[in-house]
Amino acid sequence: MEANGVSIWPRMEPFLLGALQVAPSSKLNLHYLRKMAIYVRTRNGCFPILSWPMWRHIACGKLQLPEDLAWLYFETYDLLIGHTPEERLEWAECLSQCSTKSELDQQRNKLSVDTLQFLLFLYIQQLNRVSLRTSLIGEEWPSHRTRSPSPSDRESKTSYQNKNWDDQAHLSFVQSHLAEILELLVEPGQLSQSGQALRDCQVSLDAVRSLGLLLEGSVCQGKAVQPIHRLLTKGPLQTQAGNSSLTRSFPLHNLLSCLQRSLTLNPFGITACLHSGKKLAWAQQVEGAMKRAKIARNTHMAPPGSKMVLMSQVLKQTLAKTSDKLTGANIKIHRCADAFIYLLSPLRSVSVDKCRDSTVVLGPVETSVHIHSCQNVRVVCMAGRIVIGTSSHCTIHALTPTRPLLLPGNTDITLGPFHTFYPSLEDHMASVGLAVVPNLWDQPLLLVTEGLASHSLNTLSSPDPSCYRLLPPSEFHTLVVPFQMEGDTCEVPGGLPPSYQAALDEKKRRIQNWQKTVIEARLSKEQKQQFQELVEMKFHEWLLETGHRQELDSLIPPTIASVKDSDGAAADTNQVNDPKHMRTGQAVGQSSMAC
Repeated sequence: MEANGVSIWPRMEPFLLGALQVAPSSKLNLHYLRKMAIYVRTRNGCFPILSWPMWRHIACGKLQLPEDLAWLYFETYDLLIGHTPEERLEWAECLSQCSTKSELDQQRNKLSVDTLQFLLFLYIQQLNRVSLRTSLIGEEWPSHRTRSPSPSDRESKTSYQNKNWDDQAHLSFVQSHLAEILELLVEPGQLSQSGQALRDCQVSLDAVRSLGLLLEGSVCQGKAVQPIHRLLTKGPLQTQAGNSSLTRSFPLHNLLSCLQRSLTLNPFGITACLHSGKKLAWAQQVEGAMKRAKIARNTHMAPPGSKMVLMSQVLKQTLAKTSDKLTGANIKIHRCADAFIYLLSPLRSVSVDKCRDSTVVLGPVETSVHIHSCQNVRVVCMAGRIVIGTSSHCTIHALTPTRPLLLPGNTDITLGPFHTFYPSLEDHMASVGLAVVPNLWDQPLLLVTEGLASHSLNTLSSPDPSCYRLLPPSEFHTLVVPFQMEGDTCEVPGGLPPSYQAALDEKKRRIQNWQKTVIEARLSKEQKQQFQELVEMKFHEWLLETGHRQELDSLIPPTIASVKDSDGAAADTNQVNDPKHMRTGQAVGQSSMAC
């Protein structure tokens, strides 16, 4: 609902990137966060900036959280906020010089966050809380705010356990919890002994600024997006919200009513993208694929932080793309099977959801790569964080400065080192602030949920050996990106870990010894031909047995085709060129999509 043409909506990224996709610790409920809100405002060194040592003291000493879990929340918030690439690289350099835990602690002690925004960040961890009623019946009871979902709405939703992409869940969460959110921003002197806001209490302008972590809006459709405090201090909402220029504050009741009247669905969210985003179909129907893969994007009109590209049902196809339209976008790869996907651009975040029997190769990802409900998927990526949940038989080759997070429900996960490159990779790394060190790909953390879903205790521990393994060097092979592009990167950035490099060197030596043996055998011309045919036959058998034959066949360029998108307008003409002749910087495959 809009008031006087002003729309306010939940920002996408705090929910998409900030809320861990698991039921939160019971120590992060409203009762404890109210106590924390009072504590930080009455202690030196906690407000308005909260340092890591003080948060560690609160989390471990007051909330009884494990230190690793406390750091996980602190680090996740730090990934979410807007550091420049230069700042991220500088931080990576400082961490790379730490050789002991004491030195690492000294570096961490330099970090601090906005206290009120961090409180709000902790509060929205409740997004993925599963109530006992929901766990029994599968859906919440209808309310006056809900409506019957359309087919596109259903497509935009995942399971109720995973609401991070669901903008309707974000809106419902804010609508249902707005009063509690505002109470966390009220100063302690205006709270009762139980921590609840007293009648006629005020919310300061500085506190409303912190609310900008969760909310933004615009004066009318098509106008520039503005932070929430600007909308509330001028224009039509100023009077409704009760803004006082003298006290620089808002009456809580007025502010709550004003926000509730103005809240609406994010116009740049997944629902809007599916309804009115630019949708493109594939250039060619691949034999055996029952449906055409679809891409919907809003990158042509969404502001930074709200850009998204949705890829669905890529079946038995190869998609390869590097494009400015992908740069800085949040990518969702959904329900793909028997596919090979190369997205070779600097990305904001990537979610690989409900995919199977596929390979996904990504350019550097500024924030997180989340792999959820996947089976037999290989992901090759470098990212600020790697998160894996409810997946099985997946292999992740990663470069990451943070410890990979294994959520509950994983089985047979294999972690290996990042093992590929493409010519512009190092330039893309610099643009998102990713360095080659530190690289913690082989030091995962397991987030364990115990007890009832609505009263869970989250702990971090050494991963259960039954749910993951490190890739044995004997099974290691490098991956070659089969497209030529412009750029200077000609090897895996940072090199390979010594044991994996040694394994590759040993394989090269065996090949050289084999070639030497063949030469010394002094075969006749006829014997050489027979031997060549035998080797090729065994090689083709191996290609079929391993599934690599499909991967190679999918790189054969199809005929040039043009398609029409869903509204009948002509889509971009898609040309697939021979990879060996590509010099334009665009990687292409069997069904290259101009997205």
